Amino acid sequence: MSIINAVQGALGLVAVWFSYVFFSNAAKNKDKFSEASVAKLSGTGFICNFFDTLGIGSFATSTALIRFFKLVPDRLIPGTLNVSMTIPVIVEALIFITVIKVGIVTLIAMVAASVIGAVVGAGVVSHLPEKKIQMGMGIALLIVAFVFVAGLLKWMPVGGEAIALEGTKLAIGVVANFILGALMTIGIGLYAPCMALVYALGMSPKVAFPIMMASCAFLMPAAGVKFIKEAAYDIKASITITIAGTVGVLIAAYLVKEMPLEILKWLVVCVILYTAVSMLRSAFKNKESEEKTVEIAGAGTLNPR
Repeated sequence: MSIINAVQGALGLVAVWFSYVFFSNAAKNKDKFSEASVAKLSGTGFICNFFDTLGIGSFATSTALIRFFKLVPDRLIPGTLNVSMTIPVIVEALIFITVIKVGIVTLIAMVAASVIGAVVGAGVVSHLPEKKIQMGMGIALLIVAFVFVAGLLKWMPVGGEAIALEGTKLAIGVVANFILGALMTIGIGLYAPCMALVYALGMSPKVAFPIMMASCAFLMPAAGVKFIKEAAYDIKASITITIAGTVGVLIAAYLVKEMPLEILKWLVVCVILYTAVSMLRSAFKNKESEEKTVEIAGAGTLNPR
């Protein structure tokens, strides 16, 4: 058995384990399903995972649609994203690690780093108040938008031909992917920054696909299970997006051969910026509300009636 086969087998086991935890938890809590529209959730899952398979990423677009249609409370968005996108991204990884060559040491080291980062990050994020999540996601999305624009305008390195990293570059890649894994838990997708990282380290742009997809495929179950145990996700939204998203991945991977993505990427930038501004505005509104509450409480204490 080759190392790639072993990685595929490990992904299969991870998928079975995660599915058991996810669906058994959902069955126990079926009375807690939200009233969100199944049609809107399905559309969100299908569209975002379809384009995720093409390298666009799904977290920013999913966040935008979820907030636009008011499908999930802001506090539950990070957990819902991590839980609902896990199975679709495992399917992506199983496909791409077989069709694109990448150094096995580089792949395993960067994937392991992202998993550790996600586990550490999820334990912290699941306990954060809504205002901090909104602020964190807003800032994170602005960073993603900058990475997209930098790539589209050719500001960042365009990569090279390498399919593996060694020495200092490998160490940088491992540390960076650890950080990206942690950032996944506040809703920042790993794809765009991972692409930027791969380019900056002089690797072939194609290598980003198996690295970023395998990273997400291994880290998201670990982070997702933490969110499930903390009840920090929307059950109905996660199930619906998982099913529709998996269908979107399969169609994109096997039926779509070539698609001009330049205009689409600019549209995604607009969506990301809109969502980031929306998140930050909500965070500042919450802050203003808290300050007013404190002022009113203080005034009541000083001037009792």
